[in-house]
Amino acid sequence: MENLSFLFIEDDEIEVLKFKKSLKKLGFTHKILEAKNGEEALDILKKKQELPNVILLDLNMPKMNGLEFLKELKEDPHLRYIPAIIVTTSNNHQDMLESYNLGIAGYIIKPLRYEDYIKKIQRVVDYWMVNEVIEF
Repeated sequence: MENLSFLFIEDDEIEVLKFKKSLKKLGFTHKILEAKNGEEALDILKKKQELPNVILLDLNMPKMNGLEFLKELKEDPHLRYIPAIIVTTSNNHQDMLESYNLGIAGYIIKPLRYEDYIKKIQRVVDYWMVNEVIEF
């Protein structure tokens, strides 16, 4: 798939800018929808006007955290098929287990170095570009 659309759920504006900057630096022109927390993301998704191909989300967010969001997402018969990937600083084994138990497609720990972050983002995007994703 040439152009994907991502829903990036992250409350830290610096992380949002870093993600956008990484895509731009890598030459990707994918569409990015943004939400600051799980509640806002569910509002976007439930409108069903524009559903993303892939969801990238943090675990630690206000109002509705990543795990709470995943529970809601996976209970929805229409939205449950959108692949969700955790992008977080948490290397907590319990968070990882619970995330995979909820049906995530991947768990990425944010590296400290920007160069390493870009490499990880490139691998994620490249992977989903060659995958068949469900078009809504």
